[in-house]
Amino acid sequence: MYRLLRLKSNIVVIFAVLMQLLSACSPNKTVDFTTLESDIQKIIADKKGQFGVAIIIDDKGTFAFNNTVNYPLMSMFKLHQSIAVCDVLNKTDSSLDSVLTIRSNEIDTNTWSPMLKKYSPEGFDISIKDLIMYLMVDSDNNASNILFDRIVNVANTDSIIASAILPERSFKLIYKEADMSKDHSLAYSNVTSPMSFARLVHKVFTDTLTCKPCQDYIKHTMQLCQTGMNRIAAGLPKDKNITFAHRTGSGYTNEKGEIAAVNDGGFITLPDGRTYTVVILVKDYKGTQEEAETVIAEISKTIYRFICSLN
Repeated sequence: MYRLLRLKSNIVVIFAVLMQLLSACSPNKTVDFTTLESDIQKIIADKKGQFGVAIIIDDKGTFAFNNTVNYPLMSMFKLHQSIAVCDVLNKTDSSLDSVLTIRSNEIDTNTWSPMLKKYSPEGFDISIKDLIMYLMVDSDNNASNILFDRIVNVANTDSIIASAILPERSFKLIYKEADMSKDHSLAYSNVTSPMSFARLVHKVFTDTLTCKPCQDYIKHTMQLCQTGMNRIAAGLPKDKNITFAHRTGSGYTNEKGEIAAVNDGGFITLPDGRTYTVVILVKDYKGTQEEAETVIAEISKTIYRFICSLN
């Protein structure tokens, strides 16, 4: 009996020690976002538009503000597209270096297309790798339309990304740039929630979505992206060794005089190695794009200070 009691006692002690070790090894996922939410509310209190925010902080937790599924993605969908293109290349044993011959009837000279500064609208040869670079860094609409037409269409892109970020199915892709150029109202059909886009960005930098060379290339293009630098980036200290990789989206002005979308979302690495994903979306803003960008920058600055305050 004495031995049995002693054995039970030892088991209890061992169990207690194991629980302590597990507790010590488990990441702290509890973050109180009450102050941050209050600060964001104050920033947007007198602003005429819909503002959505999503944050993923390392392994500490997530935060979502106005996380509805009705924010027009605009050119943010080019991240979805680049991942889907790489997924198809990987599954078909094709390479980023594969070259496409582009015909003149595939080029729209009346859309945003920085690559036409180098390539002739009469036709040219270009690698898929370079098309993705123009797509992600310059937000080139011709590059987007060509990749949708030649590599993977919009419907299949939607399906591929839905599988990648399940169970978060809070986005929808229906139209390409060529469609929205003809009818600006279609931009309201390609939508996302802030957290859905945040989860996709977070997976690009912390998980496996496609083959490593392709995924590394996508991350590289996001780090090179210089569009929308008056948005989230403007809220980060310039004198710090902070890296920021992102994708932006900007919308048309609707019949009410509102800007359909002013968006930014990316992955931030702080000097001490901590990381966080942040997405800030603005829908139907009554004012100028510059004003909306100033609000995004102020929210970004508030988030940065909040992150720095965490242990």
